[in-house]
Amino acid sequence: MQSSAPTVAAYLASLPDDRRAVVKKVRAVVRTNLDPLYAEGMQYGMIGWFVPHRVYPPGYHCDPKQPLPFASLASQKNYLSFYMMGLYGDTELSKWFRKAWQQAGKKLDMGKCCVRFKTLDDLALDVLGEAIRRVPAKLYIERYEAALAKQQKSRPARKR
Repeated sequence: MQSSAPTVAAYLASLPDDRRAVVKKVRAVVRTNLDPLYAEGMQYGMIGWFVPHRVYPPGYHCDPKQPLPFASLASQKNYLSFYMMGLYGDTELSKWFRKAWQQAGKKLDMGKCCVRFKTLDDLALDVLGEAIRRVPAKLYIERYEAALAKQQKSRPARKR
């Protein structure tokens, strides 16, 4: 469920009280652990944390007008979701994340980089915060560029 809210404050104000409280708590954990080179704002209808163009001028390869997405938080119709692009494509970090979540005694409902949850009690907030802390912006950019280079190498050359 994509929001049309233009700002994080407007997005938060649009949420029901119970959802707003959960989103604020998760947002606080992210902001506490986030590398200062990242920025916060609305991106793709969600609260987003991204590498701004002032830090990474090329932007996101899918839409260079957009800053490079790093993490997002959204209130969906039936659940909340937290997207961590820093986990996507990083096998070691992903393994650590899944193991740490399990050790926290929480059930993980996760796709490749999206953690779905209904309540704050579903989350291992310390694990979430540590995952954010483990991926500073410069490291994220290095991994992103390496993945793009690998992807471009594996594509067959176009015929002209």
